[in-house]
Amino acid sequence: MITIFTDGAAKGNPGPGGYGVVLKYNQHRKELSGGYRLTTNNRMELLAVIRALQELKVRDIPVTIYSDSKYVVDAIEKGWLWSWQKKGFKDKKNIDLWKIYIPLHVRYKPKFVWVKGHAGHIENERCDQLAVAAAEMPNLPADEGYENG
Repeated sequence: MITIFTDGAAKGNPGPGGYGVVLKYNQHRKELSGGYRLTTNNRMELLAVIRALQELKVRDIPVTIYSDSKYVVDAIEKGWLWSWQKKGFKDKKNIDLWKIYIPLHVRYKPKFVWVKGHAGHIENERCDQLAVAAAEMPNLPADEGYENG
């Protein structure tokens, strides 16, 4: 099983933001992070999931993603995403990211588990540290989907 932990952060919401990811497979562990000069928390939460799935090299291994984002977890686990898609994402935000996520979901069929943020969950706390540190980096690039959307 591949276990993924994700978190996103934005200082100001919108403001500078970042995402953090911890991937675990057997004895292997990998951390990912990145930041943008102007974005939102929800975009970074979703982008963390996308970046994690884009990093996977294998198929047909169960994937479980732990996230403290109700926005992401509920959209997927409660099936909202699929009705948003059927309605052409009318009046929805982050369409650019959801359209990137959908084929990744179809490919890996991840299971999502919501975890309470800032509650001492070791890997969630690490992802938060990565996301916040990424948001605080100098000379962050533009989140084109947000700034031009």
